[in-house]
Formats: sequence, C-alpha cells, structure tokens
Amino acid sequence: MISVLLVVVALVIIFFVVFQKRKNQLLIDKVNQQRKFDEELVKTQQEIQEETLKHVGRELHDNVGQMLILSTMQMNAAASVVKDDAKAKVENAASALRDSLEEVRALSKSLNSDVIFNLGFDSTVKNEVARLNKSGLIESKLLIQGEKVNFENKKDEIILFRILQEFFSNTLKYAEAEQLVVSLDYEEQFLNIIVEDNGKGFDVDKAEKGSGLLNMEKRAELLNATFQLTSQSENGTVLTLQYPYKNSFS
Repeated sequence: MISVLLVVVALVIIFFVVFQKRKNQLLIDKVNQQRKFDEELVKTQQEIQEETLKHVGRELHDNVGQMLILSTMQMNAAASVVKDDAKAKVENAASALRDSLEEVRALSKSLNSDVIFNLGFDSTVKNEVARLNKSGLIESKLLIQGEKVNFENKKDEIILFRILQEFFSNTLKYAEAEQLVVSLDYEEQFLNIIVEDNGKGFDVDKAEKGSGLLNMEKRAELLNATFQLTSQSENGTVLTLQYPYKNSFS
C-alpha cells in the first residue's frame, strides 16, 4: 500500500510539474505573440504615416510650390510697372513669397522619405537644422563626431529622423526655447544621438504621454535603440538615443 501510495504521489507531482511547465510555456507563447502583434502593428502604422507624409511632401512640392512660383513671377511683374510709392511694398511681398517658396521646398524634402533615402541621415538632419535656423524661431546647431558609418538598414535612417523631427516639433510648440543643439557621435558599434534645448522643461514623470512622446518611444523600440528623455523645470529637455547600426549588435 505504501509503495502504491508513493507511486500515486509521484505521478501527481509529475503531472503537476508538467502541467505547470505547459501552462508557463503557453503564457510565454501568448506574450511573445502579443509582442510580435504589437511590433507588426507599430510597423504598419509607421508605414502608413510615411506614405501620408510622402504624399503631403509631394503635394507641397508639386502643387503649393508651383502656385508660389507663379505668384512670385506675377509679383515680380507687378513690381516692374507699379509707381515708386508702391514699388517697395510689392518688392517686399515678392521677397516674402520667395522665402515662403524656399520654406515649402525644404519642408517637402523633410517629409518625403524618398528624399531622405537619397540624401542620407546626416544631410537630412543638416537640412532640417538649417531650416529651423532660417525660420528665425530658434537658434540651432549640429555637431558631428567620429567617422560616419553606413546603416545596415536604410529604413532606419527615416525612423531615426522622424524621432528627431518629433523632438524638434515639441521644442518649437511647447519649450519656449532659444537654442537647440543636435549631437551625432559615430562610434564603432553605435550611433549616439543627443538633442537638447534650453527651454522651460517639464516634469517627465508627471507629464501626460501624448502621441508625440509615444511615437518617439515606439520608433526607438523598432530600431532596438535605447531611448531616454530627461527634463527639469527651467533647465530644458534632453533626448538621448543609442542606435546600433548592425543587427548583430542589437
């Protein structure tokens, strides 16, 4: 009887252990499936956003740009025939149209992923910093250290640039900053990116995570990049990214 009882107890224990392992494996599989689903969902959302931005960029370049070109030509023609007292005003209007045309062209380039592919990450960031400076809204600076390393996946250039764009946009909207500094440091295995402004800052822990901040975090996850956003009241905001160029280092 004791032997039979021991056998039964052993079988119960084995059954319980096997059951728990199976249950844990099912939970792990479920978590992994959910994670893969979330990743695919984020990738799909990013692709839709990129197609939308590309379309807007083309519309700005082709349609709005052409309208501004025509308006500039008409304004220049008007400046050549108006009297002296109105000539200065017409010329100022023509100059404003030319500036608007340049801004539209620069903006269309930053929105169109095909342009980013052709220019490369560095050149695209340089153009965006130049555009910010030309806007007169903020003084921007770009610092590059190390020897440039080509990305293994060219699409990563677009995703990284969109993260920076989101930070720039938030700085202009909310930070009331006067200066913005972008640092790119190329190391052997990683690209280290630091973006900082001297704005009014905010409490990161208490701040409500809107779509902008969530988009930056999700995009960083897609790249297996480390993401850190720090800020203090009246001490500005700092974004730190560490991106691995190659999958073997992810």
